[in-house]
Amino acid sequence: MDHPTRLYVPATLANLGSGFDALGVALDLYLEVEAEPAPKDAFHYEGEGQVEGEDNLIHQGYRAGMDALGLKPEPLRVRAFNPIPLARGMGSSSAALVAGVALADRLSGGKLGREGVFRVAAGLEGHPDNVAPAVLGGFVAALSYPPLAIPLPRPEGVRFVLAIPPYEVPTPLARAALPERVPLQDAVFNLARAALWPAALFAGRLEALKEACRDRLHQPHRAHLMPGVLEAIEEALAAGALAAFVGGAGPTLAALVRTGEEERVARALEAYRGEGRTLVLDIGEGYFWKET
Repeated sequence: MDHPTRLYVPATLANLGSGFDALGVALDLYLEVEAEPAPKDAFHYEGEGQVEGEDNLIHQGYRAGMDALGLKPEPLRVRAFNPIPLARGMGSSSAALVAGVALADRLSGGKLGREGVFRVAAGLEGHPDNVAPAVLGGFVAALSYPPLAIPLPRPEGVRFVLAIPPYEVPTPLARAALPERVPLQDAVFNLARAALWPAALFAGRLEALKEACRDRLHQPHRAHLMPGVLEAIEEALAAGALAAFVGGAGPTLAALVRTGEEERVARALEAYRGEGRTLVLDIGEGYFWKET
């Protein structure tokens, strides 16, 4: 591994409302990782939340990447700085897994490639909508089986306003809130709107995203875990947001806005955010390396 270099992996938003487990977008907020060979695995962490122990997600991703290559995973000393809020629906766990697999790719001389990094990380995560944009950047449509990720157009002149409440929603709890069966009319409702996302981006019809983001499959069933979230989505749209949806399992509420509309939409989300915080971020790039 060339030294000194640092790996940057973006935060991500999954689902985009209607595209449950299929659509995602990268944010301009990056997990930073440095690694070097060591006598045994070691982990030094700074940033959001408390992450301890040596058997962390970055090492897990690294071992999975090396296993996929048929190589022995030599011990690594990992240093991570993480500004991505934990358990808030912004892809912190996916960023860590992608970082680990990307480390394996780097150590192998690029034998996995981005497609291989996506394939391994998506297999670990179990669903691809955070992993794909962390690997490729921007908006992405993705499948886990068969593994497939296709970038979508990146609109100009837009940003994300994120209202981040002070509480966590663990992904297992959010998954448990989903019904095993859904009405056919709800499935059709979401299929039409998930298809509208790439169509609107390719056509430059951003006004259509207000409808494309609407959902009946997961957000209504999880709303009790995030008090006021459905009302806040409507308030963001009424304040001029192009789209508004729960990031991943939540509780972060994401609003896509035209540049210049950030403050108005942020004000509309103050009540939902409560004692939490607001972030305004650009669309992010896929993981990359930079000399330190």
